Amino acid sequence: MAWCFKQAGFDSIDVHMSDIISGKVTLDEFVGLAACGGFSYGDVLGAGNGWAKSVLYNDRARSEFSKFFQTRKDTFAFGACNGCQFLSKIKSLIPGTENWPSFERNRSEQYEARVCTLEIVDENTDTPLIFLDGMRGSRIPIAVAHGEGRVEFHGHNIQKQFIDDGLVAARYVDNYGIPTEKYPFNPNGSPEGITGIRTPNGRVLAMMPHPERVARLESNSYYPEEAEQWGGYGPWIRLFRNARKWVAENESK
Repeated sequence: MAWCFKQAGFDSIDVHMSDIISGKVTLDEFVGLAACGGFSYGDVLGAGNGWAKSVLYNDRARSEFSKFFQTRKDTFAFGACNGCQFLSKIKSLIPGTENWPSFERNRSEQYEARVCTLEIVDENTDTPLIFLDGMRGSRIPIAVAHGEGRVEFHGHNIQKQFIDDGLVAARYVDNYGIPTEKYPFNPNGSPEGITGIRTPNGRVLAMMPHPERVARLESNSYYPEEAEQWGGYGPWIRLFRNARKWVAENESK
């Protein structure tokens, strides 16, 4: 993940939760937050839940994240896999996430790791896209590796409202390019293939797959001949470059 952001022009710095809790590091120093995968707390408290509780139940950390998401207008956040689960668990601190789903155990009851095809949702074109600018409608292979990635909405008509609001960022599709709930194209059984979610302002993106694992051209099992002109990068590097472009545009305002 750090490599991808560095390739996009960022200075990538690893920050541990203990650094924030102790006050050694403040999020005031950063414009971007990337929550990575990695089975935090061994998932023994539920995927991403222990990580989230270390924020929600610590006054200093809660204040840091609240300010990052609620007060500042120059910040962005991206979460992949466990980072996606983490962001969904601290949604009370993130404006515009009231209808965000949780991520539950896969339908297979197994850890699923494979390459699937993701479609960047091409709906509600008036809503801003920071990370996925210029990628709407694209269908791109991506790595998945999780045991708790099934989207579950809580409350009557929440799923429909979420979709109508244009907050679905990405879906699993089958070999015909159609959003699917069928295994193995959809590894976890998420309704309507939903696997990427976002905030209305586009500044926060959370997704269960791992774009950082296939950002290198050679990490992809297939790519067209013209890809040799891409400078060694796969299509997912654009997600990270888009974030850098947005920061640069903000700085020039």
